[in-house]
Amino acid sequence: MSEDMVMTIGSDAIRTAFYVAGPMLAAAMLIGIVISVLQAITQINEATLTFIPKMVAVVVVLAVLAPWMLQVLQQFTADMIGNAGEMVR
Repeated sequence: MSEDMVMTIGSDAIRTAFYVAGPMLAAAMLIGIVISVLQAITQINEATLTFIPKMVAVVVVLAVLAPWMLQVLQQFTADMIGNAGEMVR
């Protein structure tokens, strides 16, 4: 396996991880910012107040985008299995 192949596989793996995790992380971050602004406006300083909305947002995003995420992961896995012969050389 050449260095170029290792770099390609590594970059594909990281890109796939970002594609799959990105929407859930973005939703949690957006909800966290909105709740933090509301807490600052109302001066309610409760750390646990953001937990439930973030979890609900992550579950909703996961439920909505699960077919797409599975397709991305399936394509990555198929590419890795398909290139297994070249990787062994």
